[in-house]
Amino acid sequence: MGRRIGALAFDWLIASVISFAFFGYEPMATLGIFAVETFLLVSSLGYTIGHRIFGLTVRPDTGGVPIVGFFRGAVRTVLLCLVIPAVIWDGDGRGMHDRAARTVIVRL
Repeated sequence: MGRRIGALAFDWLIASVISFAFFGYEPMATLGIFAVETFLLVSSLGYTIGHRIFGLTVRPDTGGVPIVGFFRGAVRTVLLCLVIPAVIWDGDGRGMHDRAARTVIVRL
């Protein structure tokens, strides 16, 4: 759990710095930047900058192709930004945003 929180905090820090530079740290701009960063990177690469630094990657839970894809990436990002699904975990330690998107976070 510590790696996930660290990765999330690092990604939020990146979004905050960009928001401060361009918008004077507007909270909604920060959330938008965070969402765009998360969506684009997870959908295409399978990890955000924070995930990579903390040795994590996001994979589909169905096996097969290791790319999350844009639909799953969008579902995961929207629910992550809503916060509540991300702080509710199942018995495996997966957040509801990962369950809904059918993704799983694994160590590299």
